[in-house]
Amino acid sequence: MSNFLYLFRGGHDAYQELSQEEKQAHMQVWGEWMGGLKEKGQLLDGLPLAEDGRVVHQRGEMVTNGPFAEGAEVVGGYLIVVANDIDEAVEMSKGCPIFDYDGSYVEVREILSMDGH
Repeated sequence: MSNFLYLFRGGHDAYQELSQEEKQAHMQVWGEWMGGLKEKGQLLDGLPLAEDGRVVHQRGEMVTNGPFAEGAEVVGGYLIVVANDIDEAVEMSKGCPIFDYDGSYVEVREILSMDGH
């Protein structure tokens, strides 16, 4: 078993166009999907990310507002899941509610230990 990181990209603009009731319903879908992963022992952690932040350059000599990315590239949140291999992790990601919005995708990456394994 290995840990995998899901980075959720895009969908922010479409989400902002929803009514408050639609947003609440969509958050409930996220809760149900994540709850299902948790019940199976596949979810370790995960949260949405704030829109704004800072980007640190040159060991802190320069700090800029950001990150600024195009809509489909904006990272809106993450999950850490447990799977047998990347194929299983990809299969698990297919139920993600982010796919309710065009242009959104989940980046699936294995989390390695510091020794590369």
